[in-house]
Amino acid sequence: MGAKTWMLVYSKRDPKEFLHAGARLDRDATTALVKQLYPSEKLVPLDDGDLCFTCPPDKEIVAGCFPGLAIVAAKEFGIDYPSKLASRFVDAFSDGTLYLHAMHSVVDWFAFGVWRNGILQRSLSLSPDSGIMEDIGDRLPFEQAYWAGEHPAVDPDEDPANYPFPFHPLDLGEAALAAFFGYQLEGMIDPELIQPERIPLMRFERKKAGWKFW
Repeated sequence: MGAKTWMLVYSKRDPKEFLHAGARLDRDATTALVKQLYPSEKLVPLDDGDLCFTCPPDKEIVAGCFPGLAIVAAKEFGIDYPSKLASRFVDAFSDGTLYLHAMHSVVDWFAFGVWRNGILQRSLSLSPDSGIMEDIGDRLPFEQAYWAGEHPAVDPDEDPANYPFPFHPLDLGEAALAAFFGYQLEGMIDPELIQPERIPLMRFERKKAGWKFW
């Protein structure tokens, strides 16, 4: 299936600390958060998912609230320009650090954004076909080696000019998962990282709320 994500993660401290600590999922807080973010939709609980699957179909939302940490995955976050994330999502998490992580293996696209106290600090979006769509702010430490060509996208015997970047976007996407949240989905996975299948998340079917007349 390939690696796919479209999610927001909010935290008041380093998200890795909370996820490594194994905090319990707060189901009441999760339900309340999703209702706050989607007040015009009827939300129907589904069977639980986990952190391995943060690329729900259009008619679903995946979310989890833990002490000091919130995760929400939905179609609204799979956007080419992270800086254009709807203000209602940024405003809802304006007293800490908000991360957007989105990637799609079919088109080799990766995007991420980081806001601190509601202010965008870094945004990047790129794919081989579209090039660099957005590049705002200073590059973060985990990016440096990739831009420096230390993780080339092509084999040593291939011409690097055949690929538009000095790295593969999905490799950078996996590095971002590890740097921000302490886990990865694919590739050479460090055994010291979090196992995402151990982090439960709630799933909701989303329906437009409306009046019925009989």
